[in-house]
Amino acid sequence: MEEINDNSEDDTPLKKILVIRFSSIGDIVLTTPVVRCLKNKYTDCEIHFLTKQQNISVLENNPYIDKIHIYNKGIGLHTLIGELRKENFDFIVDLHKNLRSKRILLSLRKPYGTFDKLNLKKWWYVRTKKNVMPDIHIVDRYFEAVKRLDVTGDAKGLDFFLQEEDYISPDALPLSFQDGYIAVAVGAKHVTKQIPTDILIAICEKIDGNILLLGDINDKVKANKVENAIGSRVFNGCGAYSLTQSAALIDTSKGIITADTGLMHIAAARKKNIISVWGNTVPEFGMYPYLPKDCESESHIFEIKDLKCRPCSKLGYKKCPRVHFKCMKQQDTLKIAQTANSWMQTDNA
Repeated sequence: MEEINDNSEDDTPLKKILVIRFSSIGDIVLTTPVVRCLKNKYTDCEIHFLTKQQNISVLENNPYIDKIHIYNKGIGLHTLIGELRKENFDFIVDLHKNLRSKRILLSLRKPYGTFDKLNLKKWWYVRTKKNVMPDIHIVDRYFEAVKRLDVTGDAKGLDFFLQEEDYISPDALPLSFQDGYIAVAVGAKHVTKQIPTDILIAICEKIDGNILLLGDINDKVKANKVENAIGSRVFNGCGAYSLTQSAALIDTSKGIITADTGLMHIAAARKKNIISVWGNTVPEFGMYPYLPKDCESESHIFEIKDLKCRPCSKLGYKKCPRVHFKCMKQQDTLKIAQTANSWMQTDNA
């Protein structure tokens, strides 16, 4: 249900709007349709965004955002609130909805909108395995927070903007990669979301063409094992590229194989072919790839349905609570690879 604090006149012109989403990468990408639609509705209004320091690269190239505010534990919430108060916002859009964002709302005492996170329904689904979630993507639920402003979705998908300098020279990759490659996201924040090393190897063995492994420095050892098992068809880019550079490499790929993670949403924002492989989480939580309805790119969801233990968490764990990790270990590696191979046979990158 929409939550709104109404203490201003409806006909007051909006000069500044603050959008709040602290983390994580994928969640912030999912807020971009709201940002875009706000700016397109109120073209003379400044759109500000509050997030954490490590997520600036997700937003800094976004032309719909006029100013980014940073939450840093070193500065402290009290100091941040003082800086935000000086901006004199006309409306606040809380898309994080936690205790920290609630404190900001109460301190700034401005009209605001937020949305229902459906945490009780998620908890019930995890605990009983009975799906009571509404069939609506979280992006569309985010628009509850701006309903009062008469802002609605435009069905144009997500945004993730790149600059020319983000693109990697073709010479940085092996020459054969210029004929096309499949991007593979190696990691994820939670282990029970990650595609295990042996499953990654089994998928890559069945892919006919070149494979680019993407991730941060923490994924490099895992990626090395995949590279050593497959050979020269695999290029390990983990830890070698920034987030925007990784997005550019996804952009020039035939498509991506990824777990439920930030690169999945970035790939959706770049309108790429996506194979999403689901472990302990489920698409029914409403965070599957969000592509425009008229998008020609493909989105294929791979999951092991009817497991009695799934979903075991709305986020994830460091290891499978049941040890067996069947939600990932039983994935159809042949079908995943065949889907990726079909992209390699097309001419469009």
